[in-house]
Amino acid sequence: MTQDNSILLHLQSLQLPFSNPWKYGILSFAILLVLVALIILTRQMCQCQKLRKLGRKKKYLSEAWKDTKVENGILGKKLRPALLGIAKQSCPDVKIQKLQEQLDKLGTCLSPSSTSSENLESVGSNTGFLDSSRGRLRFSLLYHKEQLELLLTVLEATGLPSRGSADSAVRVRLLRQGSSHIAGFQCLIHEWQTQVVKNCRKPAFGDQFICSLKEAELEKSAVKLEVKHFDKYSRHTVLGEVRVSLSKLKASQSMEFYEELQKTTKDVVGEVLVSLKCLPISQRIEIGLLKVKTASVCRSPDKNVYARIDISCNRHKQKHQKSSPRARAAVIIFNETFLFHLTEPVAKDCTILVSIYEMSSRVRGSCRQLIGQTALEKRSPSKANDHWTLMIQSSQQPVAKWHPLLL
Repeated sequence: MTQDNSILLHLQSLQLPFSNPWKYGILSFAILLVLVALIILTRQMCQCQKLRKLGRKKKYLSEAWKDTKVENGILGKKLRPALLGIAKQSCPDVKIQKLQEQLDKLGTCLSPSSTSSENLESVGSNTGFLDSSRGRLRFSLLYHKEQLELLLTVLEATGLPSRGSADSAVRVRLLRQGSSHIAGFQCLIHEWQTQVVKNCRKPAFGDQFICSLKEAELEKSAVKLEVKHFDKYSRHTVLGEVRVSLSKLKASQSMEFYEELQKTTKDVVGEVLVSLKCLPISQRIEIGLLKVKTASVCRSPDKNVYARIDISCNRHKQKHQKSSPRARAAVIIFNETFLFHLTEPVAKDCTILVSIYEMSSRVRGSCRQLIGQTALEKRSPSKANDHWTLMIQSSQQPVAKWHPLLL
C-alpha cells in the first residue's frame, strides 16, 4: 500500500512545463485544424455532387445530339459545334431551348419551299464542274483530197483526274454507219492506240495516224477517241470519250479540236445468235454459240475469231470456256455448246458474258483484239431478260435468240 501511495504522489507531482496561456493556445490550434479538415471534406463532397449532375446533363445532351443527327442526316455534322457549345452552359433549360432553336432552323433549311433560284443555279454550276472534271483532249484532223487520206494527230490531254501513278493513253477508232436493221449499227474501219505517257496529268502524245478514206465516206464516218488510264495491277480505266463527225471536215484544211471528255458509250458492231437451255434438276445451264455477224472492213484470211463465255451467279464466277477458232468472215458459224454447273438455282440472278476476239492465225502468242461483247442478265429489263424468262419457261429445251454485239 505504501508503494501505491508513493506512485500516486509522484504522478500528482508531474506537471507540464507550459504556462496556462500556452496550453490554451495549443488547444485552440488543434480545434482550428479540425475545422479546416471539416471544411475541406464538405467542399470535396459538394464537388462530387456537381460532377454527378454534370455527367447526367452530358448524357442527356449526347442522347439528344444522337437523335438530332439521325434526323438531320448530312447536315448534322454542321450543327455539332453549336450543340457542343450549348452543352457547356450551366442551365439545362437554356440548353434545351437553344437545341430546339437549332432544330427549327434545320427544318426550315430542309423544307422544299425555302429552296431559292440562286441555290439551284449554284447546284447546276457544281454539276457542270463535275462533268468537266473528266478532262479535255486536244487533237487535229486533216483530209487530203488528192491522196484520199485522213490524217489524225493526237496532241495532248489536260485536266485528267489524278489516280495515283496511273499511265495515260488514247485509243482511236474510226467508225462508219452500216446498213442493217439494228438501230445505231456501226462498222469498225480502223483502230489505233497512242503511246503510253507515264505519271502525268497533262500528257503530250503527238502520235499521228493515217488511213485511206474515200470522200463519199466522210459523211457517214466518225472518229471516237477514248482516254484511259493504265494500271498493271488491275484493269484499265476509261476516263471519257470524244466523238467527232468527219462531215465537218473541209478538204485539205487542218482543223484542231479541244473538246471535253464525255461519258463513254458502246457502239453496236454486230450480232450473235445464242441459245440457252435450263437443266434445273442438275442445276446446270447449257449455252449454245451458233452464229456471229460482224461488220468489220478488214477481213483478212490470216485472222481467226474465237469466243469466250463467262458466267457468274450471285457474284460467284465460274471458270470461263473458249470456243475453237474460226476464220474471219461476215457470218461466222460456231455451233458449239458450253455446259456450266451452278452452285445456286438457275432462277437466281445470273450474268452470261459472250466476248468475241480476233487474233492472227500465223503469229503464235499474238495479242488478241476484242471485236464485241454481249451480256445476258436476268436482272435488267431488256431482250436479254426476255430470253432468260423464255429459258425458264421452256425447261430442258434450248431457246435461241439474236443479241447485239457492243464495242
